[in-house]
Formats: sequence, structure tokens, C-alpha cells
Amino acid sequence: MHWQDKLRYWLTTNGVVGKLIAVNVLVFILIYLLKTLSFFMQWPEDSWLSWLVFPKEISVYLSRPWTIVSYAFLHADFWHLLSNMIILYFSGQLFLTFYSEKRLLSYYFLGAILGALVYMLSFNFFPVFASIEKSYLLGASAGVMAILIGVATQAPNMQVRLFLLGNIKLWHIAVFFVALDILQLSMSNTGGRLAHLGGAFLGFLYTKQLQQGRNIGAWFEQLLTFISSGFKFPSSKKAPFKKVYKNKAKTKKEVYETAAQKQAKIDHILDKISKSGYDSLSKEEKDYLFNKGGNK
Repeated sequence: MHWQDKLRYWLTTNGVVGKLIAVNVLVFILIYLLKTLSFFMQWPEDSWLSWLVFPKEISVYLSRPWTIVSYAFLHADFWHLLSNMIILYFSGQLFLTFYSEKRLLSYYFLGAILGALVYMLSFNFFPVFASIEKSYLLGASAGVMAILIGVATQAPNMQVRLFLLGNIKLWHIAVFFVALDILQLSMSNTGGRLAHLGGAFLGFLYTKQLQQGRNIGAWFEQLLTFISSGFKFPSSKKAPFKKVYKNKAKTKKEVYETAAQKQAKIDHILDKISKSGYDSLSKEEKDYLFNKGGNK
């Protein structure tokens, strides 16, 4: 199977958690390539990095509004990236037990946005930060915390097995991370820890509101739908009912297709790709792989 076919298949079958991790890793690699190039070319790193990280100054942010999102895909070093992606992977899988992939993205981005706002407001309104001249925010932690605290609020007594620690309830894990940030506020990375707490609060509030029947992120979910559907908002008018007879047999076949049959057909198509390449597939096989393989 050629790399293009593997990439196409991966994009088709992988979930939103895997794609978020992939984007974070890819951005990390690109940034470090830019840093290496800057070193050899003697370019000041701040000359381009400042356009991606989230600033503490409101006036600077107004000239770079995209940084409230772009900063959430940047990381200071490998361990910063690794710790965030491990938590994102495990909390994301648990999150999808209760909510949709679109809602996970909503938690991630809204958590990052609120975390950035808490960071900025803290630096501009608390005197303790007045002496800090150079500071900016980067990292996925606020978005990741929103997902972790969100699922822990939804299922606090769900147990997960951790290496060397055994079974631990989700609310214990959530309390540990929140307490860790609170206790270290005065020690190091104060701005980053404030952003973490902002993301955690968003996750808690979002879930509590959902439990009461209110979706505070509905507007953002609609925005994601707008983007993913080719910039077309779904119509509020219901389409008139049409009774179609010519597709009845096909519909029954799809309804009664078992999971085993579906997997067998996907395996057959993948085997064909590995032997003859993606272009050897018929249109029906390509459609089946994209429509069925992407909805396991």
C-alpha cells in the first residue's frame, strides 16, 4: 500500500482524538524545524513565534486574534507535548463513551479559549504579574483539561486502571490535577496553570449545563458543522417526505448487514489495496470504504 493510500485510509478510519494528536505532533515537528532553520539563519525566534503564541497584552492580541486558537497546538518541548497527548488520548476515549466527536472538539477549543482569557485577564488585573515583562501562553493543556474534567463530571465514579496504582475513580484523577495546579500557582508557570484552571472550569460547567438540558456550546458546534459542511449551515426547514421505492432493496441490505459482514468486506478491500493499490478499487468499493470504514 502506497503512503498516499495509507494516509487516505488513516484519515477515513481514525477518530477525532487520533486526528487531534496527529495535528499537535505535526505542528510540534514543524515548529522545531523552523527553530532549527532560525538558528542557522540567525533569525530572532520571537520574530515569527510571537505570531502563533497567545500574548498577555490585550492590544497585541487584537492584532493577532487567531492566537487564541493557534497557541493550543504549540508545545514548549517534547515532554510538554507527550504529557498532554497521553492525557488527551485516555480522557478523549472515555469522553466519546458519552458524547459525540463534534462535542469533544467543542470542549477542546472552548476550553483553550477560556483558558487563554483567564491567563490574559490575570496578567492585566493582578499586581503580582506586573513585574513579568516577557510572557506568553502555549500548549494544549487548557483544552485537554476541559475534556478530562468534563468526562469526570459526567461519570465521576467510573474507574480506570492505572499502572502501579490499580483502579481509580475519575473524580479522584480530576481532583488530583486541579489541586496540583492550584498548589503550584505561586511556584512556577503561573500563567499556564491559570489557563489549566480556566479549561477545567469550562469542562465542569459545560457538562453540568448539559445535565440540566442546556448546551452552552451549541453555537460552537453549529460553527463546526458550518465549517465541515462546506460553509453551509443546515437548513431549519424540514425536507418534504418522499417515498422512494427503487432503493428499498438496498436499504434493507444495509440494515441487516451484520458487523462481521461489514468487517469482512472492509478487510477484503484493504487486502486489495495492499496488493494492487488504491486505484484498483471500483467506485463502489471506494465509496464503501469511506462511508462504512469511517463509521466503525
